[in-house]
Amino acid sequence: MTPKTFETRCLRLPAATKVVQWEGTSVFKVGGKMFAIGGGFAAGSGGYMFKVSDMAYGMLIEHGLARPAPYLARAKWVQLVGNDALPDAELGAYLAQAHALIVAKLTRKSRKALELE
Repeated sequence: MTPKTFETRCLRLPAATKVVQWEGTSVFKVGGKMFAIGGGFAAGSGGYMFKVSDMAYGMLIEHGLARPAPYLARAKWVQLVGNDALPDAELGAYLAQAHALIVAKLTRKSRKALELE
């Protein structure tokens, strides 16, 4: 998946925003909480980073498609070994799941304000 496609997929998700932080890194958020990272330091050290479920975390690492994300591994984030490690459709599904995992942790008030209920 190209960086432009990655950005488009992230921003298509409900209430998703993008901020540029940390050496030009694109950080995608929902309700002020990160769900995916691309470009900048992420590109320099491998591939895209995103939040995953416990099961996906183990599977992606075990199959050699991803490694624990620097600084975020304890929160179950992975970093792909390369931007082309997963087919576009599969990566899109993981991004949607990352978004959903973060939305689920938002307060009811936040979800309502963002029209995510």
